[in-house]
Amino acid sequence: GLAAKVAMGLHVSFMAKHELFWWPLGPLLKMLGGIPTDRSGPRGVVGGIVRRFAAQPSLWLVIAPEGTRRRVEKWKSGFWHIATGAGVPVTCVYFHYPERVIGIGPALTMSGDLSLDMARIRDFYRPWQGKHRDTT
Repeated sequence: GLAAKVAMGLHVSFMAKHELFWWPLGPLLKMLGGIPTDRSGPRGVVGGIVRRFAAQPSLWLVIAPEGTRRRVEKWKSGFWHIATGAGVPVTCVYFHYPERVIGIGPALTMSGDLSLDMARIRDFYRPWQGKHRDTT
């Protein structure tokens, strides 16, 4: 994803675990748009990102709904809480490994109903497949 961001010249930010932001990698990650996130406990990550959106109206933020690169049974909902709190749409991006395609879907306005919105997003991702598993 980071290589695609650089190749396309996109100015987007991304959240990553704060442990990755050590010297000399940390300054490089921040230059590339990285936002260090301490995931060890509830410390207002959602509220902090919502405030960042208010202070920086042109912010584009990339978040993996799984919150990880490994398989999970349930997607985390932090991205939904951020989008709802900041009043910004969610644009789904996919990496379809069998055809080596990266694509961008429509901007989805969140309804305020977490279950409904997650079902809409899962429906969007259903046709796409990662390298080792499907996306839903």
